[in-house]
Amino acid sequence: MCIGEPMQIVASGEHRARCRDRRGRECEIDLLLTGPQPVGAWLLTFLGAAREVIDADRAEAVTRALDALDAVMRGEPADLDAAFADLLDHEPQLPDFLRGSSQ
Repeated sequence: MCIGEPMQIVASGEHRARCRDRRGRECEIDLLLTGPQPVGAWLLTFLGAAREVIDADRAEAVTRALDALDAVMRGEPADLDAAFADLLDHEPQLPDFLRGSSQ
């Protein structure tokens, strides 16, 4: 399983951007999969590369989920219903290509 981390661009070039993570740390992120992005844009990153351009609301939702996972791993209480609110009352769906032709 891959866990992406939201990062916000603080300086951008054609193929790389300087980004800040949820803890305030900065690092270089590869932009080859997303193309150049403006300063202030949010990216979902994994292993040093931007995988998707996301909006601020999505970045906040992913940050809440990651913070809750960190708390659980430290043995601290976490409001999992709030952290994963987008998954509550949501039935899992198969992707279109896995659905049979009878559906």
